[in-house]
Amino acid sequence: MKCDGIPSGCAISGLMSEEGRRIDGSVVIKSIACMHDRSNGLGGGFAAYGIYPKRKDMYAFHMMFDNAQAKENTEEFFKNYFNVDKDEAIPTRRQKGVTNPPILWRYFLEVPENKLEFQSERDYVTKTVMKINSDIEGAFVASSGKNMGAFKGVGYPEDIGEFYKLEEYSAYIWTSHGRFPTNTPGWWGGAHPFTLLDWSVVHNGEISSYGINKRYLEMFDYKLELRTDTEVIAYLFDLLVRKHKLPVEKAVQALAATFWKDIDRMEPEQKKVATALRQVYGSTLLNGPFSIILGHSRGMIGLNDRIKLRPMTAARKDDMLYMASEESAIREIAPDLDEVWSPRAGTPVFGKLRPEVE
Repeated sequence: MKCDGIPSGCAISGLMSEEGRRIDGSVVIKSIACMHDRSNGLGGGFAAYGIYPKRKDMYAFHMMFDNAQAKENTEEFFKNYFNVDKDEAIPTRRQKGVTNPPILWRYFLEVPENKLEFQSERDYVTKTVMKINSDIEGAFVASSGKNMGAFKGVGYPEDIGEFYKLEEYSAYIWTSHGRFPTNTPGWWGGAHPFTLLDWSVVHNGEISSYGINKRYLEMFDYKLELRTDTEVIAYLFDLLVRKHKLPVEKAVQALAATFWKDIDRMEPEQKKVATALRQVYGSTLLNGPFSIILGHSRGMIGLNDRIKLRPMTAARKDDMLYMASEESAIREIAPDLDEVWSPRAGTPVFGKLRPEVE
């Protein structure tokens, strides 16, 4: 199949089995490779869910270290904050196009009960992620969720996938990204996806509201240290859904809020809800051109900005949901589809695991 690309556009692709079937990473590599011309080799990455079933109840920290001292300092930190069940190098292979990787290590962690007297487990883990990223020089948390992980770096995404041996992993959700940095640097920690707990975000576009989003998040003790606008998206979902207990549908409505002119046309009850979201969560509104795919432990969400300045295509085949910047990236791995559509501006696409899937 011919794969047509739009240069300099960034690329995103995601797939999930709503029945929880696990698919090896070679499939998502093939999809994102189809959009090679949207990247420039300065960033590529993947998020995978369901890859650690034997330790599914532990937090899997994927770490990047600039040097051995940063690794040693972080391991001393872990001794004071967690029970470490296992740690090991993240398996990699030499790959053309991937150079100067940091030290890549993963840790399977449990939170000691005596640490949770005044806070929830996930609040505790969130605070440790923020502390590592801001206080331990040369250390960066690439992902911190249960039964999931982020694999990212500087390079074209297909090369990053081969570098991390993703064909050896099986996941029920995969998301992927090919980056073309414009106003933020291309570095290993700055590649997509951006994560917190089980949230992961891949993003094509620019968040021009970054400043106000960042200031709002800092009111709730989030620390933004990663030198990219995309970081705010993952943290906003965590704040609205996990901390403020909004249904994910309402969180999406806050981030890509309905225009006031459209709110005025709503039925009274809908108008009341939409108005309240805009008034209470005005500082969470994401402005600028974007298309994003959000992964989490129970599903996948696709979302465009409110006037659709970045492309996104969605498709279904049996229990599979696909999303990508281009239809060709979906057809490359699923030529025979039941349904294909281009989501409307600001209108989310939801994929949800069946309730019986663990």
